[in-house]
Amino acid sequence: MIAETPNIGAAPTPAAVLAKAVTRAADLMGISQQLLGKILGLSPASVSRLYGGNYQLDPRRKEWDLALLFVRAFRSLDSIVGDTHSARAWLQSDNLALNARPIDLLSDTEGLVSVVHYLDASRAVG
Repeated sequence: MIAETPNIGAAPTPAAVLAKAVTRAADLMGISQQLLGKILGLSPASVSRLYGGNYQLDPRRKEWDLALLFVRAFRSLDSIVGDTHSARAWLQSDNLALNARPIDLLSDTEGLVSVVHYLDASRAVG
């Protein structure tokens, strides 16, 4: 007799994985749903549905690329500072190299890219 393989279910889609990564990163960095909406270019209702698992990021839209950049920023910051408290403090602190608080730069594409490049360069040095 052959044992049946338990039904584990379908593998998560890339959109579901990215949605989970984005919401988790936002939570860990203390980013509000309102700010996350500005970062990704989503309405408050879409962000709420994203958190609830009822909204899928679309790889054909700008929101996908912004979500990837946002997660990249989180991963870089986490690898540099290593804890949530320090990451949140870094985001809220004035940064002379960026000429602003990083949290204030995240809501537009150019600022998000600047923060990612800064963090990537900082990781390369360390």
